[in-house]
Amino acid sequence: MVKFLKPNKAVIVLQGRYAGRKAVIVRSFDEGTRDRPYGHCLVAGIKKYPSKVIRKDSAKKTAKKSRVKCFVKLVNYQHLMPTRYTLDVDLKDVVNADALQTKDKKVAACKATKERFQERFKTGKNRWFFTKLRF
Repeated sequence: MVKFLKPNKAVIVLQGRYAGRKAVIVRSFDEGTRDRPYGHCLVAGIKKYPSKVIRKDSAKKTAKKSRVKCFVKLVNYQHLMPTRYTLDVDLKDVVNADALQTKDKKVAACKATKERFQERFKTGKNRWFFTKLRF
């Protein structure tokens, strides 16, 4: 079978707490691991999307509306829907499988991911990724 769930591929989470949220694959585990003996991948996604910014907003308000909240999670392949989009955001050095072992590491990984995503959002690239599926 052709492997299409590759790193930097944008996906939509279908099940669980973050159902309907967009995420990007950081690393995929096709054969599974000892803990999870099925195909799954490590994803970093958007928990809270940025709000719409209008011209009359002040710089402070624009900065607040441009905030993004993130999540980092291991997700079963069955619970992901791949899209045609890819994100050229490098998260491999920030997010890894052992970042999910303790709360401190997970929080640090989420903060680093948030910075990268906000930086990406402010450049105006990958606009589709930073919009909600439904309004």
